[in-house]
Amino acid sequence: MSQAIAQSLSAGRLARLQLLSADQLNRAAELIARVEADGLETVRVVFADPHGILRGKTVVSSALGAVFRDGLNVPGTLLLKDSSNSTVFPVWEGQEAAGVASLGGAADMLLVPDPDTFRVLPWAPHSAWLFCDPYARDGAPLPFAPRPVLRRALSDLSAMGMGLTVGLEVEFHVFEMTDPALEHKDAGMPGRPPKTRLLDQGYQFLSETSYDRMEPVMDMLRRNAQALGLSVRTTEVEMGPSQFEFTFDPADALTHADNMMRFRAMVKETCAREGLHATFMSRPKVDNTAASGWHLHQSLTDAQGTNLFTPMTEGQLTPQASGWIAGLLEHAPACCLLTTPTVNGYKRYQPFQLAPDRIEWGTDNRGAMIRALLSPGDPASRIENRVAEPAANPYFCLAAQVVAGLDGLNAGRHPPAPVETPYDSDGRALPSSLIDAIEAFESSTLFSNALGEDFTSYLSQLKRAEWQRYLSTVSEWEQREYFGIL
Repeated sequence: MSQAIAQSLSAGRLARLQLLSADQLNRAAELIARVEADGLETVRVVFADPHGILRGKTVVSSALGAVFRDGLNVPGTLLLKDSSNSTVFPVWEGQEAAGVASLGGAADMLLVPDPDTFRVLPWAPHSAWLFCDPYARDGAPLPFAPRPVLRRALSDLSAMGMGLTVGLEVEFHVFEMTDPALEHKDAGMPGRPPKTRLLDQGYQFLSETSYDRMEPVMDMLRRNAQALGLSVRTTEVEMGPSQFEFTFDPADALTHADNMMRFRAMVKETCAREGLHATFMSRPKVDNTAASGWHLHQSLTDAQGTNLFTPMTEGQLTPQASGWIAGLLEHAPACCLLTTPTVNGYKRYQPFQLAPDRIEWGTDNRGAMIRALLSPGDPASRIENRVAEPAANPYFCLAAQVVAGLDGLNAGRHPPAPVETPYDSDGRALPSSLIDAIEAFESSTLFSNALGEDFTSYLSQLKRAEWQRYLSTVSEWEQREYFGIL
């Protein structure tokens, strides 16, 4: 049966455009046959938008063959929206949008499915996810499609005979929802956020009693993550009220970027079904909260899988570790637009809060931006970049690590001495706001050289639109400061 399906797929549009290989088509044929045999009802055909949010269409299982044969058309404006869901690129003026002619007029783009990403959803077992890469209608690459951006960066690393292994530590909040904000007046772009209350009072870091109170939610999320194939290592009570942390075993960069997308969407969807609200916003505006971060562990391997960061001598960096750390430090301001892409994320960079506020590295120092966990003979030697917020697009965030780290290697850069007192040093400050990060990104040639000017101009325009909306909003601080006295 799968052979007949494979023959049908090989005559389709995606095969003609060479967007799926013969091997991928064979795996797709086996998948289609399995879906039919298992009686699955629907497949959610999705892709990552620039903000790291899954979007797409749901097809009935009998239409899965058509998706692998001809792809799936969706509006190209889904890549042109800011975080309020407003399209911020002109699509009705001229013949192109974001530098891409085929996106003018709010035209379609083409989703190309990856058969290896198929996952049955444990909280909705009649349905499944299938991740896709967006292309122009004629099969041309889109310069800012998130998953292909990471692939391009990794191909440059692979050309040097190296691969990137990463491990994830992800912090987030889960609250009980008291008001879902579903009155008509609550709608908008964006709509009013829900009202919540705590599951636990917090500030009892790694407390066993706190863990037991939150274990039903922890277990629900862990089981769903494991059912999706995510390699969960630990489930932890973080410092703040109702704050969670999950950590994951190391994997290659693209796998863990996909896993980060799966994990965040699973957490939010699972919690919503239980009357809970999960958020990966770095610093929610609720009383007594603690900020959440995304700590990204990373090391380079050679073609044989040998860890190139494992030192020969205690206290000495390998050439690869030295260049990689130096590149991440040198380009940290420009990278922040990809690692910390929201207005809110910069309010986490506070001293003495286990978050970095300066561009520096230290040996096993949680106050530094980069924490080096490097020991002779330890195959798990790695660095931990603590700069990112958990809401970042994982494909862009990981691409930033590769692009900056590779520049450090290729330029022969060396890092300064490690710091012991990261909150009392003369290190450069991290960007203090989104506009600082935008300007650092725009003034650097790093990403335009590595990923192209179409990518950098796209991201700059997208985030400037978000910043302008922020500036045009009268804040609670302004109201309290001026309304009563002026």
